[in-house]
Amino acid sequence: MIRGLEWVGRSAIALFQQVGTLWLLLWGVLRGALARPLELRLHVKQMEEVGTKSIPVVVITGLSTGMVLALQSYNGFQRFQAESLVGTVVALSMTRELGPVLTGLMVAGRAGAAMAAELGTMRVTEQIDALASMGVNPVKYLVLPRFLAGLIMLPILTIFADLIGIAGGYGVSVLLLDVNPTVYMKRTFDYLEVADVYGGLLKAVVFGGIIALISCQRGFTASGGAEGVGQATTGAVVVSCMLILISDYFMTALLY
Repeated sequence: MIRGLEWVGRSAIALFQQVGTLWLLLWGVLRGALARPLELRLHVKQMEEVGTKSIPVVVITGLSTGMVLALQSYNGFQRFQAESLVGTVVALSMTRELGPVLTGLMVAGRAGAAMAAELGTMRVTEQIDALASMGVNPVKYLVLPRFLAGLIMLPILTIFADLIGIAGGYGVSVLLLDVNPTVYMKRTFDYLEVADVYGGLLKAVVFGGIIALISCQRGFTASGGAEGVGQATTGAVVVSCMLILISDYFMTALLY
């Protein structure tokens, strides 16, 4: 009984410490964003790391998701003679949920892990301490570019995923399942509203901030050499994915 209470207490303390560290890091990022000058070169580099290098995995994910979604929807709707609604289901599912969520999960596994590993290595080798000793703000120099890159590039990647997913659904429906292309496109645009797209992009912005903030926080607090860096990287990916899924539910409840 006592050991159980001790475990609960330690877990609660650790949770509050992590939340407090995140808020302090976010406050430092906001302060750094208002301070001048901004290192444009660092921001462009991180946008390339988060965005450009994630395009292949996002394209493959979006394409396969749209194709599978069209195939499954067609098989289900065929039982009710509602095959013409396949395009509607694919478009709404990709723009509202699957596009931003799957993009966030893929970027968390690729770019988020890289952020945590890079910053964790800098922490255990005391490079971050060296920056602070030279009068450089580590949060502004290391975290701010990654945070802004997440906020900016996740919506762009989500647009790629949405378009590729809808195109993949169109290809499967029209070329393989003999759905009328005119009906498919008409049904898609009849029910797809601008609010659906904007809602998905807003989710992507939040997911990008979550990935960058969690990954940087885990990297900044890494300790214990190579093992600590590995634990920080794993923790960054796992926590980011969990928060993406949890926040997706609450944002869906608020937006729709």
